Amino acid sequence: MNTSNRIAGPRTRNLAIAIAAIFAAPAFASKAVTWDDIRNDAKTPGDVLTYGMGLKAQRHSPLKTINTKNVSALVPAWSFSFGGEKQRGQEAQALVADGVIYVTASYSRMFAIDARTGKRLWDYTYRLPDDIRPCCDVVNRGPAIYGDKVFFGTLDAAIVALNKDTGKVVWKKKFGDHKIGYTMTGAPFVVKDAKSGKVLLIHGSSGDEFGVVGMLYARDPDTGEEVWARPMVEGHMGRLHGKDSTPTGDPKAPSWPNDPSSPTGKVEAWSHGGGAPWQTASFDIENNTIVIGAGNPAPWNTWKRTAQGDDPRNWDSLFTSGQAYVDAATGELKGFFQHTPNDAWDFSGNNSVVLFEYKDPKTGKMVKASAHADRNGFFFVTDREKLAKGAGYPNKPTSLIGAWPFVDGITWAKGFDLKTGKPIENDNRPPLPKEGEDKGDTIFVSPPFLGGTNWMPMAYSPQTEMFYIPSNEWAMDYWTEHLTYQAGSAYLGQGFRIKKLHDDHVGVFRAIDPKTGKIVWEHKEKFPLWAGTLTTAGGLLFSGTSDGYVKAFDARTGDELWKFQTGSGVVSIPITWEMDGEQYVGIQSGYGGAVPLWGGDMADLTKQVTQGGSFWVFKLPKKVAGM
Repeated sequence: MNTSNRIAGPRTRNLAIAIAAIFAAPAFASKAVTWDDIRNDAKTPGDVLTYGMGLKAQRHSPLKTINTKNVSALVPAWSFSFGGEKQRGQEAQALVADGVIYVTASYSRMFAIDARTGKRLWDYTYRLPDDIRPCCDVVNRGPAIYGDKVFFGTLDAAIVALNKDTGKVVWKKKFGDHKIGYTMTGAPFVVKDAKSGKVLLIHGSSGDEFGVVGMLYARDPDTGEEVWARPMVEGHMGRLHGKDSTPTGDPKAPSWPNDPSSPTGKVEAWSHGGGAPWQTASFDIENNTIVIGAGNPAPWNTWKRTAQGDDPRNWDSLFTSGQAYVDAATGELKGFFQHTPNDAWDFSGNNSVVLFEYKDPKTGKMVKASAHADRNGFFFVTDREKLAKGAGYPNKPTSLIGAWPFVDGITWAKGFDLKTGKPIENDNRPPLPKEGEDKGDTIFVSPPFLGGTNWMPMAYSPQTEMFYIPSNEWAMDYWTEHLTYQAGSAYLGQGFRIKKLHDDHVGVFRAIDPKTGKIVWEHKEKFPLWAGTLTTAGGLLFSGTSDGYVKAFDARTGDELWKFQTGSGVVSIPITWEMDGEQYVGIQSGYGGAVPLWGGDMADLTKQVTQGGSFWVFKLPKKVAGM
């Protein structure tokens, strides 16, 4: 009998539906991530659910199975290759949830990996257009997770939500025109607005080097719809629920004079002002405040942001190159501290702002503070309570508690006035070109625009009460150039060449006491440092080096206790977690980022490093761990 056209009965149809459901189901299904899970991330070592390993971004783990006595026995558990020809810089911090590692890679990719075996569960490659404009490599610094979704940004200025079990796209939102320079490299961040009770997905934009206006966004994580948007340049209008809300600062932008080179006087510098919050926030949950760094003003050429014939030190170019305090409910800018007023060196201010508490040695009272190691070479401690209540926004009393140099050879400033919060500047701004010349006189500047530190986040240890900064000591020759804004073109107005400051090293790991600014210990590295740091209750500091090593140090003394060669430069952020009673350490390997692109005299070092793209996981042998 011919059965090819026979109509299936109910029993057959039900069987077919059941089989189809089996094949359509994800290879694994993990539990939803709640706000309580995220809020408690710093205390729950079985997962890593936030960029910064906690809302305060301290990058500290309470785990101590791996400690100073046994870390020398650490061995690889497995490694995973991202594959293909899309190597470049791997700068992400991974997340771990319910036995699954979620990690992003160069060229806007994401992978879900079985944390026990290293098996790929799914991967997602975003389709990028040909005309993206990332300034400093095709990196991605990590995902966020909430509910049944993982989120990450893309190089064409979009943010994407994927189902965390299948990798399928749930929603995608484009927030800027990549053709004029908007992009996204930083990891998103999840907070909960205490006023509305709603969970929000927070992310910023990138693109200062193309003259965009930096924006900070809050979105509904379920739909991707914008809740509010806050521009980080004075004079621009914010949005709340799709409507204009309030301008940032003074709507007439008094800290941004008219572009002195404009023949009509209608072009204003703040219209292409930069200030992009391209790194990841921390969250002051007690004050319902998002804390994030704001990027450099655009263009780099300070004279394009200074009234003709005036002293650049008389202008600030708000609200750039500083730390911003934003109301989670409305997106209003509540407080601000500027690290580099009217920034002339591209010092920016994006790198991590870490929240911590300490006992004032003079009064014995607990101080709720923020710490920030800036590209300008100074380590800042500010009063986050004052900032959450309006300090510095604008022209209000300063919140500055201390500002100390953490690298050698700073040329641009002698220090900071604690009463005003302003730098005590040296005469180190590059001069204008002389009449008839194409560029200005070359000056020597240290740190260079690559910074005393850069995007790579520092860590804090509540045990030692110290911060651990991956720093670099180098310099640059610097000069001004003529420029005119052209959409989609680099908007700098400065020329440069990176130079060595010392013969024996560039990178230096430094431990600093935030109460005194004292450097407690340092460890020098021949290559520039471009990886973040992690501390643990086992008394350890973990990080990576550009010549390929993952390293562990004694957090109190700086003694190097262990290292492992990964085969390519390490420019990512280590994490640690506990699973099945064992402690694991994970980190990406894959050289890239800004240094090999802009390295100048560093080229003889960086050309030695091979390309790669992998994720490495380490643990102790069971005998050593006492299992």
